[in-house]
Amino acid sequence: MRATVSTSSTAPSVLLCFHGRGREAAVAACLVAATFLALAAFLDPRAQASSWFFSSSSSSSSFSSLQSSGGGGGSEHLLLTSTSYSGGGDGGRRRNSTGKEVHEEVQVGDDDILLSLPKSSSSGHGAPPLSVSPPAAVLAPAAAPATVCSQATPRHPAQGSSDEAIQATPQVRRRRDVKLERLELGLAKARAAIMDAVRNKDNRPPLADKDYVPMGPIYRNSYAFHRSYLEMEKLFKVYVYEEGEPPVFHDGPCRSIYSTEGRFIYSMEMESRLRTRDPDLAHVFFLPFSVVKMVKMIYEPGSHDMGPLKRTVSDYINVLSNKYPYWNRSLGADHFMLSCHDWGPYVSSANGHLFGNSIRVLCNANTSEGFNPSKDVSLPEINLRSDVVDHQVGGPSASHRPILAFFAGGNHGPVRPSLLAHWKGNVDNPDVQVSEYLPRGVSYMDMMRRSRFCLCPGGYEVASPRLAEAIYLECVPVVVDDGEYALPFADVLNWDAFAVRLRVADIPRLREVLAAVSPRQYIRMQRRVRMVRRHFMVHGGAPRRYDAFHMILHSVWLRRLNVRIAAQQG
Repeated sequence: MRATVSTSSTAPSVLLCFHGRGREAAVAACLVAATFLALAAFLDPRAQASSWFFSSSSSSSSFSSLQSSGGGGGSEHLLLTSTSYSGGGDGGRRRNSTGKEVHEEVQVGDDDILLSLPKSSSSGHGAPPLSVSPPAAVLAPAAAPATVCSQATPRHPAQGSSDEAIQATPQVRRRRDVKLERLELGLAKARAAIMDAVRNKDNRPPLADKDYVPMGPIYRNSYAFHRSYLEMEKLFKVYVYEEGEPPVFHDGPCRSIYSTEGRFIYSMEMESRLRTRDPDLAHVFFLPFSVVKMVKMIYEPGSHDMGPLKRTVSDYINVLSNKYPYWNRSLGADHFMLSCHDWGPYVSSANGHLFGNSIRVLCNANTSEGFNPSKDVSLPEINLRSDVVDHQVGGPSASHRPILAFFAGGNHGPVRPSLLAHWKGNVDNPDVQVSEYLPRGVSYMDMMRRSRFCLCPGGYEVASPRLAEAIYLECVPVVVDDGEYALPFADVLNWDAFAVRLRVADIPRLREVLAAVSPRQYIRMQRRVRMVRRHFMVHGGAPRRYDAFHMILHSVWLRRLNVRIAAQQG
């Protein structure tokens, strides 16, 4: 299926998320030789403080520690992390740490320049630079290769070592892109303002805000997060490509386990403040395809063949890259896709640059399957049963929650069999309620409201809608996994303050671990769950500041700050 442009115009339906849209412009395939501009990992030379977002260090407590790490020399990105993913041979097939076979099909054209994010150092010092290398076809002696050079950007002597940028110079020289330079200058100023907030974490009064001032231990650095959020609102612009026909494009599910996907697409289409209609003013470009709709409309049930889905995405990117210069100038690094379907990561492998360079916003945020927290975004999986979202929130205090821990769900995936084997029907510990199916007449939501801790193991994939459900119902979430799940908004949220993380090997000690949380400590954690809920809320009407929609965009904003697109001078 090739992306096409609809000439019809359909008004949005009264139902939230059910919408169609058309475009009058025709898709004219511009057969122009692709030219590539420089793309480099960038951080403003003035930003010398340590990162407040990601570190690769770990802790023996309930969660992996994501504290700031001191850097030794060189500049540091706003996002630092190491990833367990490493590409391998084996014909593109490998197994992740759970033993599941992972197939990555990355296709690169003959004229492409391969760009990848290598694994960061184990020490967590310094962010991984963007490496650029031409494919074998470009390196052949008979061909005139693209010039690949590494340039050091000079610094003031007081700023220490140089900030290196790796630049790919295309054969066809282009004129200086003044608009792009202006965009990058604005990002550099925002970067400097955020890092200045990091350095002055507790020395200034809170910033003024008419709606909400982030404060407290639920944040890694509330002051810096607030500064970053305000900078995003002031500067950030997103361009939504208009090509493609609904429902596969510009549409998504309204009420289901995948509703986060449709709600974001709808909100982005309706967004006026952070969206721009002029692509020259955009900092990032949204690829508005829905994997959920592709599975429904294109996938042949039972075939296990994702080829048609991948070809749809590949053709769509080909249309955009031929019609516009923006994909080619950055090799996709300032573009983002969003998917809550389990197959989102696999569909993204339809294009090598989409998989390796673009910002992939995914519910299936599994680091053992190629999810890279330094460039990808973990999307919360929120199962909306109706448009009246406010009826799905709220719960009693700790004294009215007689159940210590609760879980009910299907016996599938790598984690749940162990959980059910140890705790299902455990008569010796009646305050641990674990079951595969609830008895008839027993309300799932009522059980969560009566529980102090809600267990959130992944199923076939690492994400679970129970995480957001627990937060909505003021039940302290317990993430059961072995650290492969990159938790949503962990670049700014301190999950240790309001949740528990339990390793699979510690499932037999589940009651012991949770019972060790004192009543006073639990009351604090539950209060923080109530505070953090605003960042996971999906509203029945227009998005509100600091809600899930804006937190997703803020995560994209942070990752865009880590990329500099050089405006090539001809």
